[in-house]
Amino acid sequence: MTIRIKTSTLTADAFAPYGDVMQASGAPDKMINQGKCGRFHDQAQLDFTDGQAGISIFKGEKETLPLRLEMVERHPMGSQAFVPMSADPFLVVVARDDNGTPQDPVAFITAPGQAINFHRGTWHGVLTPLFEPGLFAVVDRIGDGANLQEHWFETPYIIEE
Repeated sequence: MTIRIKTSTLTADAFAPYGDVMQASGAPDKMINQGKCGRFHDQAQLDFTDGQAGISIFKGEKETLPLRLEMVERHPMGSQAFVPMSADPFLVVVARDDNGTPQDPVAFITAPGQAINFHRGTWHGVLTPLFEPGLFAVVDRIGDGANLQEHWFETPYIIEE
């Protein structure tokens, strides 16, 4: 048996239980650089138990829908932000936690110009670009300790548009 999940458009309200949506929408919080740059301030809650914030570059392989979801992961020691380095949408999968087990995964498609930040401990799918080149700046915890937990579903899900 396979469970099907329909994607939804990513919105800040729908994503709030799992993390932050970062985007330059509406009026900037303030203008900087001699009035030539709008600053959309403090878009994500970085949260680390220890260590420090680091910025890495990830290059993921392009995926297509429908997509088989067999595993999700989480990072109990730090939040994790994905900032695409192109204006292409990508797939974001999250699931609520039920006593250490992910439940009821949901899938979102970002709009061009959106980035996301998973709250610390949020179950989520792996990086899933839908277009090449699949380049992302990733801001997450750099430090010692086991900061990765994986969960493999007994019954896979199929994510479709």
